[in-house]
Amino acid sequence: MSDLLASLPAEFRSVPYNGSAIPDGQHDLSGGANCQRYAYAVLAHFGRSLPPFRSSELWADTGHTDLASDFEPLDLLLFAERPEPFGAHVAVYAGGGMALHLCRAVGVPAVWSLAAFASQTRYAYLLGAKRVRAAPLGSS
Repeated sequence: MSDLLASLPAEFRSVPYNGSAIPDGQHDLSGGANCQRYAYAVLAHFGRSLPPFRSSELWADTGHTDLASDFEPLDLLLFAERPEPFGAHVAVYAGGGMALHLCRAVGVPAVWSLAAFASQTRYAYLLGAKRVRAAPLGSS
């Protein structure tokens, strides 16, 4: 288990996959989550927040995130079957070539190597990473 997953409260480790639990600006995981909602809740736990972007909105965003080529823990990674952000899978980079994510195939949060993502047709293309900007002091 990665240090990132181990540092999360227990309820983050057993969240069931729920494809209809899309981002809505809340970080309630009690009804399960899709990959984006889960990733955003993980970031919120560590004090980073985003609007409830869908993957293509996240990829296009320049107001809250920056492209990152040198992955750091808590960067958001976007994976897809082809180089298109619409419907891309979102994972949280955990460091050491590993990423934390929630997907239908596993059903609960898992930590995979980047090579494991590449070996799956659905996640074979790594679009890249987005780094959430720190909120300005005094903002909420």
